Amino acid sequence: MEKVPMTAGGLTPLEEELKQLKTKDRRDVIKAISEAREHGDLSENAEYHAAKERQGFIEGRIQELEDVISRADVIDVSKLSGSTVKFGATVTVVDEDTDEETTYQIVGPYEADLAKKLISVQSPIARALIGKTVGDTVEVKAPGGIKSYEVLKVKFK
Repeated sequence: MEKVPMTAGGLTPLEEELKQLKTKDRRDVIKAISEAREHGDLSENAEYHAAKERQGFIEGRIQELEDVISRADVIDVSKLSGSTVKFGATVTVVDEDTDEETTYQIVGPYEADLAKKLISVQSPIARALIGKTVGDTVEVKAPGGIKSYEVLKVKFK
């Protein structure tokens, strides 16, 4: 079983979601199935089928979360330092074509959120940045073609 790198901040929401699914959502869907059964013929009971489908989703998500949490390799980013890009680093890069600066934090795949500038360690840009230092240039194969970035800053929070 392969370990899943993750920050402590990324593990917490997964644990909270698992708790929600096990304590509230699972109970609610069982109640919905029970109520739908009382409506009679199950073969034509849309409420029953919807509740059973929801139950399947919940149970599948519980299994997925339990698996990910059991394989989590939690890395305390506050204890990391250095000038080389690695997991947990907050990296500021500049697009060499547009001169647009962007700052990303490299995190685990289950906590990545581009809107929050959290990119997966498995993403093309993160893979290109790993091992680089300030001043290095990387080329990333993006859907729109090859993009070139220069590393401006590397820090660990």
